[in-house]
Amino acid sequence: MVLKYPFVTEKAMMLLENQSKLQFLVERNATKSQIKREIQKVFEQEVTGVSTIMTTRGEKKAIVSFANEKAAEEVLSRLGIM
Repeated sequence: MVLKYPFVTEKAMMLLENQSKLQFLVERNATKSQIKREIQKVFEQEVTGVSTIMTTRGEKKAIVSFANEKAAEEVLSRLGIM
C-alpha cells in the first residue's frame, strides 16, 4: 500500500474547491504510476495526473487530479472527511 492517508489542511481544501485536486501522504519510494494505479483501484475514480513533492519533514506528498470534477469530493466523503 503506497498511500498512507489524505493530507487535509486549509490550503489542501482550497485546492480541492478551486481545482478539484486531493493531496495524500505516500510512501517515500512510491512512483507516480503506482500512486495513480492505487487511487484508481481503491476509490474507483479515473486519475488524470499525479504530482509529487517532498515536504520539509521528509515526507512525500502526492497531489492528484481527477477526470470527474466531483470525484475529489466523493473520495473525501467516502473517507468520512467531508
